[in-house]
Amino acid sequence: MKGIILAGGSGTRLSPITRGVCKQLLPLYDKPMVYYPLSVLMLAGIREIALISTPEDLPRFERMFGTGEQLGLSLTYIEQPRPEGLAQAFILAEDFIGPDPVCLVLGDNVFHGHGLSRKLQECARLIKGGIVFGYKVKDPERYGVVEFDASGCVKSIEEKPSKPKSRYAVTGLYFYDNTVVQIAKELLPSSRGELEITDVNNAYLARGELRVEFLGRGHAWLDTGTFESLHQAAGFVQVIQQRQDVVVACIEEIAYRMGFIGLDALEELGREMSKNSYGQYILDIVREERARQSD
Repeated sequence: MKGIILAGGSGTRLSPITRGVCKQLLPLYDKPMVYYPLSVLMLAGIREIALISTPEDLPRFERMFGTGEQLGLSLTYIEQPRPEGLAQAFILAEDFIGPDPVCLVLGDNVFHGHGLSRKLQECARLIKGGIVFGYKVKDPERYGVVEFDASGCVKSIEEKPSKPKSRYAVTGLYFYDNTVVQIAKELLPSSRGELEITDVNNAYLARGELRVEFLGRGHAWLDTGTFESLHQAAGFVQVIQQRQDVVVACIEEIAYRMGFIGLDALEELGREMSKNSYGQYILDIVREERARQSD
């Protein structure tokens, strides 16, 4: 399965702090926001990843990650000349996707919780159809909303409805088979002038090929599109890290735990950042692993 991080858009809801840099490169507590969606794809076991962004911002991502080789990844960078909806990502990345299924994650979404990696890896084995994640929210009118029939099955998904038919929002994480490229090509722009991801989901739903996985207690989904949600997400990460002595979305640690890189490579990455707590966290892992291996 291939992976896509969509990190485009103009970030107008976060202006003026996004005037000089795109929101996905803003710091979310102790690391760039883009680390969080990248960590999701890595936890799913996905190593071939395309990052889609604006012509202005794409070189900044490339300077940050390069080829991805240091993390055991293969990264591709794709320009999005104009933001024309989330589903546009599949059209722009058609050559990258090739004949494979694909996972799309939005560049401003944070996912965290017990057992998340196992759930992601199960979804990454998708062969046919689509999988989206539902999450109960207080303000469903901001999102694509899942409607259920009397038996609890998914009836429809409506984009940013003025009168939501449930409180379950569709998160910014989507798994699809390869037909998603053709579905996206056949979409018509919505009244907002965009190719809507909700229309992609409803196309799969009409075929009877859409599955909704629910993220319940024990899982957190945070989007960071407003000042308030950005601040809340940073606070959440800070509390988790300080209370549990772990680093959320530490892509270097994930690369090691997933077997993408070895311990020597992890140590080298840690030494590059040894003057701060993030680098010291990585070096602590290296010391613990070496001690365990020598027992």
